[in-house]
Amino acid sequence: MSQRLIAACIAVPAVLGLLLFASVVRLPYATYQPGSTVDVLGEDDSDVDIVQVDGHEVFRDDGELRMTTVRVSPAQDPDERGIGLTALMSTWFDGDNAVYPYDAVHQSDETAESNRQQGQLQMATSQDVAVDVALEEMGIEVPQVLTITQLTPGLPAEDVLEVGDVVRTIGGTDVTDAAQLVSLVDDSTPGEPLTVGVTRDGKPLELDVTPVDVDGSTKIGILPEVSDYEFPFEVKINISPQIGGPSAGLIFSLAIFDTLTEGSLTGGRTVAGTGEIFPDGSVGAIGGIQQKIAGARDEGAELFLVPIENCDDALGADPGDMRLMMAQSMHDVREGLEAFAADPDATLPSCDDADEILSGAAS
Repeated sequence: MSQRLIAACIAVPAVLGLLLFASVVRLPYATYQPGSTVDVLGEDDSDVDIVQVDGHEVFRDDGELRMTTVRVSPAQDPDERGIGLTALMSTWFDGDNAVYPYDAVHQSDETAESNRQQGQLQMATSQDVAVDVALEEMGIEVPQVLTITQLTPGLPAEDVLEVGDVVRTIGGTDVTDAAQLVSLVDDSTPGEPLTVGVTRDGKPLELDVTPVDVDGSTKIGILPEVSDYEFPFEVKINISPQIGGPSAGLIFSLAIFDTLTEGSLTGGRTVAGTGEIFPDGSVGAIGGIQQKIAGARDEGAELFLVPIENCDDALGADPGDMRLMMAQSMHDVREGLEAFAADPDATLPSCDDADEILSGAAS
């Protein structure tokens, strides 16, 4: 047998073994890839408006506000977490994709089903907050339903109130939001009973809690969170249940505002973006910013909204001809979009200024 034939006999099984390894063995990595985008001002696949309103006039204008998504390698069976070598290599060499250690993306007890359920809950919550923020931006007050989620050990509320109580009044004043609740408690007098009106198991109760002074602030020892809103009319976001997470909150809020007010917020242009929205209107960071920028770029968006804390990573992406605008709050973004609608070359909040702004806020 010739040396060439011997070498071939050795090499062929080795190559076949390597190919089998690449197709079967999972490596402990996860991938981020650009996902689909959805024009929230448009219609779904059934020609139904995505922003649906009952009880208020709507204005359907030109232009697009596109939410962006990321395709993340899914959580698998606990014994098969990770991706194959072939998929890993093809993802690694695509400049719009990213590869991360599996544990940096997925929790140890995460499954595809638990991930789906958490994403749907986050999506539903983000929609409620988006409606609230949009209406507040319009000057429409939306009372919040505040539920006690934690009692501070050693402070007076621990012996009177319960986790799950819905706070309705403080000292006889109706409570409409968390900031007002804090202000009402802070304005009370330490050592004098303060009547707190709550709903417990569906029953209204009036309970006295005596505030105390803690480092110069008046406290009773409760941590309330917004559990619901009392909206004056109905607004729904008709989005596929396959899309989850909180990162479309900013786009939802802008789309609702645009639908409920006259004129096009985008000036008839295509704007995309991302960012979690909080009840005070501030915009929070998200994951996969570079992949979302790539997805929006490929859809022809002219402007992309970047949460301020994602600006450093966003500056490392390839936006093509698409402009990037820093997003700190829904109000700031609305004003920026109005400037962009009037003049697409207008000066807008820039990610180049993010570090200076964030360092100033930290100090």
